[in-house]
Amino acid sequence: MHTRLLPLLIVLMAAVLLALGVPLAVSLAGAQQQKVVVDRIDDTARFAALAQFVTEPADPAGGDINERRETLSSELRSYHEVYGIRAGVFYRNDSPMAHAPDDWFLPRAGEVRDAFEEALLSRRSHDPEQVWPWQRHSLVVASPVIRDGDVVAVVVTDSPTGQMRSRILDGWLVIAAGEAAAMLLAVGAALRLTGWVLKPVRILDATTHDIATGRLKSRVAAAGGPPELRRLARSFNEMADNVESVLEQQRAFVADASHQLRNPLSALLLRIELLALELPEGNEEIASVRAEGKRLAQVLDDLLDLALAEHSEASLQISDIGALAAERVAAWAPTAEAKGVRLTGTCPPTTAWADPVALSSALDAVIDNAVKFTPEGESVEVAVTSNGDTTTVVVTDNGPGLTDEELTRVGDRFWRSGRHQNIRGSGLGLSISRALLAAGGGSIAYERHEPHGLRVTVTVPRSGTGV
Repeated sequence: MHTRLLPLLIVLMAAVLLALGVPLAVSLAGAQQQKVVVDRIDDTARFAALAQFVTEPADPAGGDINERRETLSSELRSYHEVYGIRAGVFYRNDSPMAHAPDDWFLPRAGEVRDAFEEALLSRRSHDPEQVWPWQRHSLVVASPVIRDGDVVAVVVTDSPTGQMRSRILDGWLVIAAGEAAAMLLAVGAALRLTGWVLKPVRILDATTHDIATGRLKSRVAAAGGPPELRRLARSFNEMADNVESVLEQQRAFVADASHQLRNPLSALLLRIELLALELPEGNEEIASVRAEGKRLAQVLDDLLDLALAEHSEASLQISDIGALAAERVAAWAPTAEAKGVRLTGTCPPTTAWADPVALSSALDAVIDNAVKFTPEGESVEVAVTSNGDTTTVVVTDNGPGLTDEELTRVGDRFWRSGRHQNIRGSGLGLSISRALLAAGGGSIAYERHEPHGLRVTVTVPRSGTGV
């Protein structure tokens, strides 16, 4: 969630900064150009005032007029030399009154011609279009020279825009730096915000995983975050308390029922034995009753073991899984040999995080199941392997195996395949194994073994972080 929420916040903040920065950059460029245009308007107004009374071409007899024309020409030349701006005063017939540089004349088309034609209509030319830093356009401003209400000439300035574009670009760089700094601050704020919002969610997720793997005592610790998530954490703890209470009641009922039934069952079995003494030797009915009584006693013992397995907490420690599996193989070897089944083990030394007693009990149930259902002459193999995260104990038999439908139910309480009803057992052994492994963060899985048989994989974590 963090990797999805953080980019979304960053994109939104970037959009907001762009929405603010782009208009600011455009406004800056417009302000810089407007400043230049205002300066050019003032310059053209000054030149128009000088040219107002120079309305005729040069005349040898017109001393004052010629003197004013020379003054105007001198001003235009100085203006061009200092600022590099081409400027001129042109009569209505396009002939120059004065201009600088000397080789600059009115073009027949273009921006200068358009501004000149507009000024002939007794108004200043419109402001030029915006010039951007990547454009090399010039700024053209034209003002009419009016005498007795008539336009007698036009002052035209054609300004280079290099310095203006540089100032615009410098302003943009400052804006970009400010945007970048604001973006960094925004990213930092987004990191803090997402961490603050998602911390209770991460704690809730970890606690949910703990409860799902059997650690029912786990609770969501008090943490910061939005009020809604804090209320969710409190509600989750209340729910977990109620679930634990219900499960505890169920387990206590199963344990108490199993324990309370054992005494009357033991008394009943004793009376059956006394009754058998008064009946003829080999009576089939009494033998059947005795067998069913012992089976019921086994079921009660398994129920009590299951209740204890689900209630107890694992005592985890670093254990040599290879040595532990080899020990269980050696313990079950006489039973397998008595049945005519070959029990072999490949158990190299490897460590993992497990409860040795619980894991041994789980392996006993799995190996017992494998030997029980493997026919005479076949084999059962126990192999220990490990990778970076887990250690596995794989028990493979060559028995009849299970169908795909049966594989979905194997490990359920009291479930037994219809083909195996004549084989002793309560249907609780694999359920007990699963409960014992889950308490320590382990798991058990079942799959078919080709050409026939069942493969049971017991997995335990190699580090305490996975528990």
